[in-house]
Amino acid sequence: MKLQEIAKVTITILTDNSTDLLLSNSIHATRPPLTKNEKFNLPLPIAEHGFSALIKINIHGKENEDKTNVSKKLRNYKNNTLLFDAGPSQNGVIHNADIFGVDFALIDGVILSHGHFDHFEGLANILKRISSSKRTSAGIDLFVHPHAFLKRWEVYNDGKRAQMPYLDEEYLKKLGAVIHKRTGLTFLPSCESPSLLVTGEIPRETSFEKGFPFQYAENRIGNKTTLVPDPLVRDDQAVVVNVKKKGLVILTGCGHSGIINTINYAKKVTEVNNVHAVVGGFHHPADGGIYEEAIEPTLEDLQKIDPDYLVPCHCTGWKAANRIIDIMPEKYLQSSLGTVFSF
Repeated sequence: MKLQEIAKVTITILTDNSTDLLLSNSIHATRPPLTKNEKFNLPLPIAEHGFSALIKINIHGKENEDKTNVSKKLRNYKNNTLLFDAGPSQNGVIHNADIFGVDFALIDGVILSHGHFDHFEGLANILKRISSSKRTSAGIDLFVHPHAFLKRWEVYNDGKRAQMPYLDEEYLKKLGAVIHKRTGLTFLPSCESPSLLVTGEIPRETSFEKGFPFQYAENRIGNKTTLVPDPLVRDDQAVVVNVKKKGLVILTGCGHSGIINTINYAKKVTEVNNVHAVVGGFHHPADGGIYEEAIEPTLEDLQKIDPDYLVPCHCTGWKAANRIIDIMPEKYLQSSLGTVFSF
């Protein structure tokens, strides 16, 4: 199925690892103002180790036309606005969204990139906020891979381990979430009007993108629970749109699948070769080890793919971001809280 072209997409960064109040606007990045009406804009947004972004698509280039021509296959999809991930704290996304003037009543649904707490911890309160803002009992669509609900642990080489927070599916349903568990492609608002693609599970084909080797999942048989290796984070998924005359805009969470695997899969399933922008985590977060080893082969492939713009966010790591600046400075756009990236 072909992903239809859209006129424009905006991605507003609601949670990320860094904030910079002094960045200037550019053709693709609108930064939040530091002052307004002769006063500083307080309180300030809070940066956290996590991610959340608001996606707004303009299908035809005219706001009214977008709203009237959208298919009603997805019952809540009328504002062309989706929340991607929910941050690492209960109220961080809400705090920042209120500062940036986000209207939660306009959010048609929520997409989770994967089931790690730094991307879902704020989900419960966000669902409550959306419900109260809409003043309706209608459910809130939540698009997620089934593995996002696994109970997981991190087990380190030195033998230490820690249980990871996990999603409570039944509690989310009580809060109004209508959960769509899908491993494959999801077209929104519908297959008849495919203006946005959620990739589902991304094939792992490169040799240097190795997932998350420290991750294990609980496996319960009878009364016994054991931990089994779960290094691939199969629930990791991305969002893709196709901007008219520009190409693909790809949004990732952490990018556990590998940013090259993600881009190549997006190109394959959409049959669109040109990549206009890649925004989100490139997953090179740590000093040393397999993530740092992957930086150079990743950059080699990125140069071959030749996106117009790269916006490394949460979980990319400073070394990887700085190498992008060194090698492809004209393509680099700096992420910061409240930035609205427009393509």
